[in-house]
Amino acid sequence: MDEEKMNGGPPMEIIDDVVSVHDHEAFAAKHLPDLGHDVKDFQVYTWRLTNWKKLEKKITSPEFDCGGHKWRILLFPFGNSNAPPNDTVSVYLDYAEPKKSPEGWHACAQFALVISNIHDPTIYTVSHAHHRFIAEECDWGFTRFSELRKLFNIQEGYPRPTIEEESADVTVYVRVLEDPTGVLWHNFVNYDSKKETGYVGLKNQGATCYMNSLLQSLYCTRYFRKAVYQIPTEDEHPTESVSLALQRVFYHLQTSDQPVGTTELTKSFGWKSNDSFYQHDVQEFNRVLQDNLESKMKGTKAEGAIAKLFVGKMKSYIKCVNVDYESSKIEEFKDIQLNVKGMKNLYESFRYYVAEETMEGENKYQAEGFGLQDAKKGIIFESFPPVLHLQLKRFEYDIQRDAMVKINDRHEFPFEIDLAEFIDDASPVRSESWLYKLCGVLVHSGDVNGGHYFALIKPDRETRWLKFDDDRVTPVTDREVLEENYGGEPLNGHLYPMQRNQLRTMKRFTNAYMLVYVRDAMIDEVLAPFKEEDTPTHLKRRLDEERLQLEAKRREREEQHLFLTARVITDDTFTRYQGFDLATFDEKNWPQSDLPTFRVLKQETYSVFKSRVAAHFELPDNKVRLWVLVNRQNKTVRPDAPIPENEPTLTVEVIRNNMAARQSDLRLYLDVITDPSKPDPPQGHIMIFLKHFDTSKQSLFGVGKVYVSRNSKVQDLHPIINERMRWAPGTPLKLYEEIKPGMIELMKPKSTFAQSEIQDGDVICFQVEQAEKELHDLEIQGLYSNPSQFYDFLQNRVMIFFRPKFEEPDGDHPEFNLVLSKKHNYDTMSQRAGEYLRHDPIKLRFTTTHAANGAPKAVLKRSLNQSIADFMGSNYVHPTTTVILYEKLDVSIVELETKRSLKIIWTGIQNREEASYPFLLPKTSMINDLADHLAKTVTLSAGGTGKIRVFEVSKDGKVQREFTGSEMIGNIPEPVELYAEEIPREEFEASEVDKVINVFHFHKEVSRAHGVPFRFVVKPQERFVDTKKRLQARLGVSDKEFSKFRFALIQAATFKQPSYIEDEDVIYDHKFAPEDCLGLDHVDRSGKARLGAAEKAIVIRG
Repeated sequence: MDEEKMNGGPPMEIIDDVVSVHDHEAFAAKHLPDLGHDVKDFQVYTWRLTNWKKLEKKITSPEFDCGGHKWRILLFPFGNSNAPPNDTVSVYLDYAEPKKSPEGWHACAQFALVISNIHDPTIYTVSHAHHRFIAEECDWGFTRFSELRKLFNIQEGYPRPTIEEESADVTVYVRVLEDPTGVLWHNFVNYDSKKETGYVGLKNQGATCYMNSLLQSLYCTRYFRKAVYQIPTEDEHPTESVSLALQRVFYHLQTSDQPVGTTELTKSFGWKSNDSFYQHDVQEFNRVLQDNLESKMKGTKAEGAIAKLFVGKMKSYIKCVNVDYESSKIEEFKDIQLNVKGMKNLYESFRYYVAEETMEGENKYQAEGFGLQDAKKGIIFESFPPVLHLQLKRFEYDIQRDAMVKINDRHEFPFEIDLAEFIDDASPVRSESWLYKLCGVLVHSGDVNGGHYFALIKPDRETRWLKFDDDRVTPVTDREVLEENYGGEPLNGHLYPMQRNQLRTMKRFTNAYMLVYVRDAMIDEVLAPFKEEDTPTHLKRRLDEERLQLEAKRREREEQHLFLTARVITDDTFTRYQGFDLATFDEKNWPQSDLPTFRVLKQETYSVFKSRVAAHFELPDNKVRLWVLVNRQNKTVRPDAPIPENEPTLTVEVIRNNMAARQSDLRLYLDVITDPSKPDPPQGHIMIFLKHFDTSKQSLFGVGKVYVSRNSKVQDLHPIINERMRWAPGTPLKLYEEIKPGMIELMKPKSTFAQSEIQDGDVICFQVEQAEKELHDLEIQGLYSNPSQFYDFLQNRVMIFFRPKFEEPDGDHPEFNLVLSKKHNYDTMSQRAGEYLRHDPIKLRFTTTHAANGAPKAVLKRSLNQSIADFMGSNYVHPTTTVILYEKLDVSIVELETKRSLKIIWTGIQNREEASYPFLLPKTSMINDLADHLAKTVTLSAGGTGKIRVFEVSKDGKVQREFTGSEMIGNIPEPVELYAEEIPREEFEASEVDKVINVFHFHKEVSRAHGVPFRFVVKPQERFVDTKKRLQARLGVSDKEFSKFRFALIQAATFKQPSYIEDEDVIYDHKFAPEDCLGLDHVDRSGKARLGAAEKAIVIRG
């Protein structure tokens, strides 16, 4: 019995309006809340029980039918064995014949279980639940339905107990519900998107669900997919080419039966891994992606496809009321931004978009040749594209809060919409059908700071609506497409209290923010079935090859348990090795030794394996002897015994299990036999490994092995070593035994090896004996004078990786690593890093990182002078690399502790970002002091005011927020972007009647601000044609460039489209509210786009 079975909340003991268990309609209305799903069948079944105390521990009722399924009641009269014995009743609804039902069966049922008095059916205990019954969960109900004593005793306010005369009725009310999507209440364990829907999902990389929802929508727009496939990419690399990476994502979506990854694609955008954790604006992402693909399609078969699919035309006009004069301009659009706020539905948003504005009174229009005239101003569509992307403005800038907010108001949209009424009467295509069918709804759930995105898509006329939610694709109902994404309060009144609260919190924030409509007349072309030949052959070939490689890797992983890894130490690897033992295997702070490695079948016989090893090293079999290394008690890893040659059936696994227990892989030493006629190690001899500690090179390397007789003396090694090292005979030596890390002991020359307890595989380290003075000189230089000290360094050595904190690594800011001791302190580390970087160590600042993701953790304080062990932190479980970020500063870090470092961007007199200047000033300085310092650094204009304004920019990028000058720089909250400009004479000398207004730069849409906003003087009676000349002078822009600018009044109060200004207008006459501005609409050449709440601009490079 499943303990997760609902422990049935407290059973509802009913006192209020009395209903009888026999009054089925009233009882169901009271105890089975409407869940908002259609009911397929409703049945009530009652089972009478007598002699309660003599009942078996577990009993089932006769079966009954409901909704085409057989059911029964499962009762434990004294509690299910998991509950405390004999004091509760457990009761469940049980699916009667799970074994006989077709494979993959399920039934969605809502039910109430009731135990009632046989004489008075208004006395009862009831609990209700709903569940998706499947083979793995074919009973559901209440383990603690009620305490037995409560059923047997009269409860307060009732005339009799529930179980009377040891008898009671057990009744079940069952509603089997329709499950049109097949996934109602599904737990999605083992759910197969491909099998259920024919589509697969995309994996989320952190916060890329906004991208996934758009990619799925574009993928399902098959004409678009075909066009993307037509971009030639044979010779490109997926992480550098957006088109190839997108083709690959599309191809995987087409052929894979698992969710598809997008890391390659985001890499091709030039994004770093942390870019995947920023939620960007989908519309912005869509534009940038389409611009990138459009440029790739130029000159190929796909040229023009994006414009053909997504581009429509609109006309903005001003038309005089009393004279025959109209000024108009036709422009292309790829999507339309519609208001949600104050709009009931999509039609209202469209009508508001094209609503005419009357220009009269103070706001008359200056018509060429007719003077000031009353006029109507508006926008009308010339044509809509085959695929219409409608952006619903769910995110808006709130002036009061200086922040973006999400609009969760209810806003309805239909499955089909006729847009004919919004087409210009004069348009040549006016008479065509402009009926559009809804094919995609992109949904955002959450608030302005984040949340989740998913897409609802109808891939073609025949396929049902599907929900693409990252890696899962599920069928959905019409209600889930429309009603559940309108936003606002849920409309259905039939929710019981607990559910109503849940739904409210969930519902309020989940709503559509982008709609995709396809023109009905073109659906068959836009969503035409995909044919085999539509996929480029080079793509198939390339991806099939990769799939085979992955398959082979997967097989290798699955067969891993049949293999083990053998790693072989040779005399050659030993001479290049510096460390404890003969090689490093599981060292926490040091990488494994790079040794020759063999993947061996566990069942392979030793003789076959040995031949493979011999062949690898180009040796005859009879010259190879392999020793097994074991983990000794003292934590060292040493050769212990040679593998016996006389047992031909010995397998590699048996060797490992018998000779090297406690190791997952096999570690071996290759002993090359000089004389094959003597295959066994000499009798009574020990195999010893030698290492040389060289004081001048400060190094400790292996120099091979020797066989020595047990009874010979330690000093007998001296001539052997001198000969091997080609030193003069009689060179005095000191010998140390490497017992284990921390135990390196000087050996007694006169003792025998047996007395010194030397055994096979032991390591002896030697150095040339030196005079006291020489040793003293070494120590003065901070060098090691004997092996014990050097081994201590080896024991504590760590490799620290250094990376630049803010820059991409380059020649000036390299990535590098240093080998240091854990006992070294901050100063030693900064000294060594400074030497490497050729930068004064006192001007280096270091920051530790989080082991998990490499993100900056904390700046290291020099004053604490911690040891490296302190800031490495303990990581007992997994050995990790320690990464430290560095900054090359222009000032000493000592100064930084009392000062504040600020960067200020100087825009001069002509509002361009000329340079950014760093300043380091005492935290108590004022903004005015900062301006004085800046004045000495920048060049002010000749004959200018000499005055500097320091300001921040509002979050939406439209307005300057000026400092008064008396703010203390230590108090300005981080992070801050400071700007400064020279105040122009015109503004400084503006008269009482002049107005000073805010001006900002944007491109096409007010939300796409760029550059830096500035202030500008407007004068009474000045026509805009003259205002423009002053603007051009203020910005210092060439005639050619300036001719491409357009100018608009942006009113904060109305969320209207910007109203573009004509040459004859006098903008002085506009009543400027504090937040109203003049917008300059032109292409962003600054690369400093500002998006909403301090978002990063999206850049796609590949």
